[in-house]
Amino acid sequence: MAEINVMELDFAEEMKVSFRNYAMSIIVDRALPDIRDGLKPVQRRILYAMDELNLTPDKPHRKSARIVGDTMGKYHPHGDSSIYDALVHMAKEYSLNVPFVDGHGNFGSIDGDGAAAMRYTEARLSPMAMTMLNNLEKGLVGFTPNFDESEKEPSVLPATMPNLLINGSTGIAVGMATNIPPHNPAEIIDAVIACIDRPGISMEKLTEIVPAPDFPTGGTIVNASDMISVYEKGEGKIRLRAKTEIEKGDNGRQNIVITEIPYTVSGSKTRLVENLSNLVKEKVFEEIYDIRDESSKEGIRIIIEVKKDRDIGNLLNGLYKKTQMEDTYGVNLLAIRDKEPHIFDLKTMLEEFILFQEELYTKEYKHLLEKAKNRHEIVEGLIKATDVIDLIIEILRGSTSPGQAKSCLVDGITDKIRFKNTGSEEKAKKLLFTEAQADAIFAMPLVRLIGLEIKKLHAEYDTLVSDMKEYEKILSDQKELYKVIKARLREYKKKFGRERRTALADVSAGNYVKEVKIEDIYVLIDRFGYVKSVDTASFGRISEEAKAEYPYSILMKNTDKLCLFTAEGDMHQVKGSRIPKCKAKDKGTLIHTMCKVDNEEILLYTSFEALFESLLFFVTKRGFVKTVSGVEFETNRSQIAATKLEKGDSLAGVSILELNPAVPFRESLDKKVILLTQKEYSLGFPLQEVSELKKTSRGVKGISLDSDDYVVYGGMVNPDQETFEANGQTLNAKRVRNRKRAAKGQKATLK
Repeated sequence: MAEINVMELDFAEEMKVSFRNYAMSIIVDRALPDIRDGLKPVQRRILYAMDELNLTPDKPHRKSARIVGDTMGKYHPHGDSSIYDALVHMAKEYSLNVPFVDGHGNFGSIDGDGAAAMRYTEARLSPMAMTMLNNLEKGLVGFTPNFDESEKEPSVLPATMPNLLINGSTGIAVGMATNIPPHNPAEIIDAVIACIDRPGISMEKLTEIVPAPDFPTGGTIVNASDMISVYEKGEGKIRLRAKTEIEKGDNGRQNIVITEIPYTVSGSKTRLVENLSNLVKEKVFEEIYDIRDESSKEGIRIIIEVKKDRDIGNLLNGLYKKTQMEDTYGVNLLAIRDKEPHIFDLKTMLEEFILFQEELYTKEYKHLLEKAKNRHEIVEGLIKATDVIDLIIEILRGSTSPGQAKSCLVDGITDKIRFKNTGSEEKAKKLLFTEAQADAIFAMPLVRLIGLEIKKLHAEYDTLVSDMKEYEKILSDQKELYKVIKARLREYKKKFGRERRTALADVSAGNYVKEVKIEDIYVLIDRFGYVKSVDTASFGRISEEAKAEYPYSILMKNTDKLCLFTAEGDMHQVKGSRIPKCKAKDKGTLIHTMCKVDNEEILLYTSFEALFESLLFFVTKRGFVKTVSGVEFETNRSQIAATKLEKGDSLAGVSILELNPAVPFRESLDKKVILLTQKEYSLGFPLQEVSELKKTSRGVKGISLDSDDYVVYGGMVNPDQETFEANGQTLNAKRVRNRKRAAKGQKATLK
């Protein structure tokens, strides 16, 4: 009879330990997102399974049932319905700001209709999902065994987009829950870049960039002033309202038109309409004549017809109070870090993403460097082989086996190899190729011996050397690494960025106010210094002839600031909200009355947003030049010193270089600086030669001047540009020689 082991356990202690283990399993492995990629395990596994099925955006859609089956069978053995629900959620444009899944078929609707069965729908990855999956093959993240150790799955995806804040997350675990609202992609990317450029940025400055969440369904946040507190504590409440318009109806009635609904009602719009109808039937709102839903693919349109001569504002207050036209969204910024749940504030979430990016990009460039080194070794060997190809052929023909020939190429062993020419054996002993080079030589096709192919090898060799230097520079300098990170983020901003949908306001509960929208405006400044703003629609209607009357037309947000640089070396700022909004034919207001500019010459107008993401080139009348990062000019003051000037000196020119996120930083500087003096001497040199300095520095000598001469123009042109305008004259840029800086210029050639 087998021996029976009996263990005595304390029931209460066993329940405590077992429940704690169960709770942590739910928290870490099921319900809460990871701070790094912002995904729950089921979402991560679905995306990885789709990537394994090669369902990229350029491939055809595949049946959802196949995706669910692969996910459940390989990585997530928790039931097909939960996996399909997660897949459907990742395809909904009214749930996520930038969906991960491109669905084909019936994936439900904002009304509350459910998705069709998985056997009827198809799906593939979206471009956003590729930002989470790219470079998986480069070993940037760790892989762990799946549930039965038959497969490997990534413990986190190599996400290069701040997904957790952009798309948000909701989850209920044991004893805790997360509720992270979605945000505007462009704002979050700008906030990440701001944290990189200014590690000590305050929450107040951060909320100027990210003022509040931005929900895919729009609506209005009516307690916007509470957002700083919510972001600092990592928890709080947001009051969301439907967005409404007042229109004229039939027979003298007025209509309240709901055009956007609160995010909390997305996926159950029909319930909102039914709730409104029931309140009318129960005569809670006797002012309402009729309710109908005219929503379509073009957008939400719920009509509330109001009886004649009724108080619209009072009715709206009642609707906000008693219906889901106003609802509360509870914020709880809870996520997993190092397998433990933490409540984060906004800045910490951004910093965690930046730390993850440093890790990813460092591994990526180490991988690229190693790959380039390996290829460099091969190409170097092939080039060397083409130079001694006759000797190699002689070795191959005189060898009795591949191993014997390889030993000769690698170690210089020539025993038992028959050489036809005298002296060949001594040369063979000195070849000393590496093993990888020898293998490549054996596999080298004869076409490589053509002159053109040899030139290609040399070109590839030069490219590899250049690439390795670039990779080593990025890996050795954190600033260079950050430039790469920021450049890719700016690409994503162009690709996924959009206008803010959720408006912001501050109103008391139950009160109806006219909402203030954040919108794009054009600031127009004529040659006399009169300034005005028009909306984008009005600007589009202005004729080209009329637009020519405005030397400056600047596209900016109405919440942005207009920045002015003067010849006295000062920068002035004017809030966009202060610039008068006019009709196209109106004159506007003199800019000197809106800031402390007296009779100073204004050299440059720009928006702060454009300034912040650019590089400024300064040149003084005495010939000092420098470039300054736009980040240097962030301030709340209306006037600051933009540069240091010596006594008697002033600015001759200020130019703005908008950095192109699609190209490396160094290539963005591919401009030519042109300096023109009062005596009509000119000098040209590459912008890359100009030092990047602080705004408080004087600069370096750019051109030597006679005692009675001074610079009257300084600007940038493209290297291949033929002519440029300077002080009313057309100059030939080709004839401005690239000479050493601080050298005297040559006489300018006027056309």
